[in-house]
Amino acid sequence: MHIDKELDARGLNCPLPILKAKKALAEMQSGQTLRVVATDAGSMRDFQAFAKQTGNELLAQQTVGDDFIHVLRRR
Repeated sequence: MHIDKELDARGLNCPLPILKAKKALAEMQSGQTLRVVATDAGSMRDFQAFAKQTGNELLAQQTVGDDFIHVLRRR
């Protein structure tokens, strides 16, 4: 999967990963993809809700060790 921008949100707790992702997406073009790596377990449901509320598409979510990885496509 092609990733246009990557955001390291490790060590940040809710709502900071979402706020940083929102800022990053605002700087991107429609259709571009953002990969966010977080360590907050709550980010799994937070990013699902964020995608529904904002209209950005949540392409993938996975857990790798202590990291929670989210891939979003800018609307």
